[in-house]
Amino acid sequence: MNISDITFSKEAKKDILGLFDKTVDEEGYIVEQSNLKQRVLTPKGEEIRFDEWAGIMKGSETFVKSDMFSLIELAKKLD
Repeated sequence: MNISDITFSKEAKKDILGLFDKTVDEEGYIVEQSNLKQRVLTPKGEEIRFDEWAGIMKGSETFVKSDMFSLIELAKKLD
């Protein structure tokens, strides 16, 4: 499977988060809409900021960071 480059505006990214009942807190972290103190975690247990969020893996609510290491790990899983 190939990874395609798809980019979204900040507004579209916030809309996508909303579809998963997520939002962004005052500090820029992705959080649950129903509990603004509950931050979303990556598979490695890291809190993830909106500006470093790359996407959500298909069939899950696994949030992926946009740094090179995280994207390489994603590519390995999709291969």
